[in-house]
Amino acid sequence: MPIDEFKIINKYFNCFKKKDKYLIKGIGDDCAIVKIPKNQTLSISTDTLVEGIHFLKTISPIDLSYKALAVNLSDLAAVGAEPKWLTLSITMPSINLKWIKFFSKNLIKLIYKNKMKLIGGDTTKGPLSITISAYGLIPKGKALFRKGAKIGDLIYVTGTLGDSAAGFDLLTNKITIKNNKVYNTLVQKHLRPIARILQGKILRNIATSAIDISDGLIMDLKHILDSSRCGAELHLENFPISKKIKNNFNKKKWLKWVLYSGEDYELCFTIPEKKKICLDNLMKFCNVRYTHIGNITHLKEGYKLLEFQKSIKFNQTGFNHF
Repeated sequence: MPIDEFKIINKYFNCFKKKDKYLIKGIGDDCAIVKIPKNQTLSISTDTLVEGIHFLKTISPIDLSYKALAVNLSDLAAVGAEPKWLTLSITMPSINLKWIKFFSKNLIKLIYKNKMKLIGGDTTKGPLSITISAYGLIPKGKALFRKGAKIGDLIYVTGTLGDSAAGFDLLTNKITIKNNKVYNTLVQKHLRPIARILQGKILRNIATSAIDISDGLIMDLKHILDSSRCGAELHLENFPISKKIKNNFNKKKWLKWVLYSGEDYELCFTIPEKKKICLDNLMKFCNVRYTHIGNITHLKEGYKLLEFQKSIKFNQTGFNHF
């Protein structure tokens, strides 16, 4: 008997048996029904990944499941949310049970790791694409937004910048490198980004604004500046750039990756200067690098990129879907 979408769902994705007192109805009905806990608000993020646009045709189903979930978790991290539920929609050109097995097995492993539950979705035929909607909970009044940065605030980023873009260029043979260890590290940064969920929760009571870096630092920071109606001064010498790209590629190349190429999925956020010690005390338990890269300035001062106080002109744009 040929397998259909309902058998695929039941065999590979409907395996969440642990009870959730806030989930009224999950997989198996026309809609999932959830109850929002008292004094919590619901955050919702949806991302679609399309073959040839957001991932390469050669990507493994394991890496694809990892990235598909991670990009949504990164959005939840940016608003300070605790991941709770997700829905999954898969469009496939044909049924490949081996591919589905590996994709679903790893996705479910990641869902359990993040203490989430798959509560619904859809499957259909067409060019390969993955759409995940992730749902998170935030205490009332504690959500982070792009709007809220104030003049004098410090600008920070987590992790390092540019590694993911370098990994993508290595995967697509735009660049080459002889060091296999560096190659593998950079490629993994692209294929398996780490969503900064814990850092997002820490920032609830500290940050004045936040965003995840998906379209490039400059483009995403500009979202904060536009929403907050302010300017910024960035100091390139302070940027967290890994030795793996600094020591192996020329400055023009890694500068483009760091500033404009995106898919780092790190957090960019602002805090009042008086909260710096508080930030240091909380972040030291995370074992994740965080770096002060600049300051929020008055709107009329615009956006400035400096290196040792010298102005830098580097005309590029971040990622644009169209």
